[in-house]
Amino acid sequence: MLTAVVGINWGDEGKGRMVDLLSEDYDIVVRYQGGNNAGHTVVNDAGKFILNLLPSGILRSDVTNVMGNGMVIDIEHLCGEMGRLRDAGIDITPERLKISDRAVICMPYHKLMDNLEEDRLGDAKFGSTRRGIAPVYGDKYMKKAIRMGDLLYPDALSTHLSDIVAWKNLTVERAYGAPPVIFEEMLDWLRKFGDALKPYVCDVGRYLDKAAREGKNIMFEAQLGALRDIDFGIYPFTSSSSTIAAYAPVGSGIPNHKLTNVMGIMKAYSTCVGEGPFTAEMFGEQAEALRAAGQEYGAATGRPRRVGPFDVVASRYGVRVQGADELALTKLDVLSHMERIPVCTAYLVNGAKTQEFPYGPLLDSAKPVIEYLDGWNCDISHCRSADDLPKQAVDYIYYIQRAVGCKIGYVSVGASREQYLIME
Repeated sequence: MLTAVVGINWGDEGKGRMVDLLSEDYDIVVRYQGGNNAGHTVVNDAGKFILNLLPSGILRSDVTNVMGNGMVIDIEHLCGEMGRLRDAGIDITPERLKISDRAVICMPYHKLMDNLEEDRLGDAKFGSTRRGIAPVYGDKYMKKAIRMGDLLYPDALSTHLSDIVAWKNLTVERAYGAPPVIFEEMLDWLRKFGDALKPYVCDVGRYLDKAAREGKNIMFEAQLGALRDIDFGIYPFTSSSSTIAAYAPVGSGIPNHKLTNVMGIMKAYSTCVGEGPFTAEMFGEQAEALRAAGQEYGAATGRPRRVGPFDVVASRYGVRVQGADELALTKLDVLSHMERIPVCTAYLVNGAKTQEFPYGPLLDSAKPVIEYLDGWNCDISHCRSADDLPKQAVDYIYYIQRAVGCKIGYVSVGASREQYLIME
C-alpha cells in the first residue's frame, strides 16, 4: 500500500500527529518535498517533538525513514535535529534514515538571499520564514544547485561550488549591495555538516522501488497544505514546492509507482501562518480565545497563527486538488469552549455568493458567509469512540463531512498519540 498523508488547507493541520499514529502499520515513511520552513509536532510516550526535516516515522523504531529528492535540506539544521532526537533516546542510523542523493542542499547564501529580498519588499513581503526555501528551489530550477550526492565527490563539489559562488555574488553584491559570499566559508560549512551525513546518502529511488515491488507499506508525508502549493495555492503566498499528493511518487524517487490511497488532514477550524488572503480570519477576543485554546503558534517559527472558523469553501477545494480518499479531522477538542461554533459556508465575491474557491485577485476581496452550529461546551479529550461524543460534536463532524464531500475516518481529541477516535 502506498499512502500519501497531505494537508487540505494552509498547513499546520496536524499531519505529523497523524503520521506518527498511522505509521504503526507502515514499513517506510517518506518526506517528499519542502524544507525546514514548517514543523510537524508529535506528542507520544517519549515526549514532545518538533520535526522540521525528518519524517515523523523517525519516532517509531521499526520504521525506515526516507528524505526524498523533492526536498531541500539545510544540513546544519538537519544535524541539529538529529542530535536533539539522539539526546532524547531516539536511535538514528543509516539503516533507519536514508537521504536521497538527488535532494538539494539549502546553503547559507540561500538564507541570506531570502532575508535580503524580504527586507527589500518591506510591507509587500510574502511572509517568508527566511530559511532560504524560495531561493534554493529557484536555484534548483536554474540548475545552479548543490545536491546531497555531491558531498560524496569532494573534488567535483569544490569546482561546482566555486562557479556557483561567483554567480551568486553577482546578485548579492551588485543587486543588493551586500558583502560577498565567501567560497572558503561555504566549502568549510559543507564539510563540517555534510561529512556527518554522508553515510545516510544513497539512491533512495532504487530502495523504494524494490520495497514497493516487495509489497512493503509506504507512507508519503507532505509538508504544508494544498493552499500553499506552488501551482494550486494562494500564489504568490505559497511555498516553493508541490504539496500535492500526486507529486509524492515523483518527489520520493519512484515516479513509476502510483498511490493507492490519499489521507487528507484538516483541522476542525482554520489556521494560517504568514501573509496572504485568509477569508475566514477572526479578530479580537474571539480570535485570541481560539488561538489560546489551540496553542496556535508556528512549530518552525513560533509565530502566532492567524485563526478562523472552519472554511468549507477552502476545504472542499483542498479535498479536490489533493484527491483525498479519506480525511482526518484534528483538534476537535479545541472547540469545546464554544457555545456556538461559527462555520464559513460560502464567500461573497463582488457581491455574489459563491462556494467555489476564487482565483488570486478575487480572493483578495472575498468576504466570508458565516453560519453557526450548536457547540457541546464540555471536555471531549477522554472520548475514544463516536458514541462517547456529545451529540453536538457528532453533528459537527457529519456536517463537515457532507460539506466537503469526503468521508472523515479519524478524529483527534487531543495531542497525544492515543487521543483519537475512528468514525464508523
